[in-house]
Amino acid sequence: MTSYPTPAFRRTALAPAILGAIVLLAGTALLGTSGYTWILFGVAILALITCVFAYQAKQWWWLILLVPVAVVWNPIVPLPMEPPQLFMGLQYVAAIIFIAAGVLIKVRNPEDRNRR
Repeated sequence: MTSYPTPAFRRTALAPAILGAIVLLAGTALLGTSGYTWILFGVAILALITCVFAYQAKQWWWLILLVPVAVVWNPIVPLPMEPPQLFMGLQYVAAIIFIAAGVLIKVRNPEDRNRR
């Protein structure tokens, strides 16, 4: 038993959301190349993982923002990237969505020893 307090909440979506933002920001350098397909896979998978955590946390309104990210960065049926400046701007918007979702999606910690 420790004397340190346990946190009241867990941020379960923080890790995949931060990874998704990193992949998106790294993908701006590969935009328009053949290696960008790997960025599409990474972003779509991490968006769907974050969707699962949002659904489990009963914060379904995050699905309104995260599902379109998974669809736009879908590697199976990729959307045309015309003009590239628009798609680069969408990269930054999606990164902000990922970071906001990772910070704001939280569930109550069942092991909270400080609950009264």
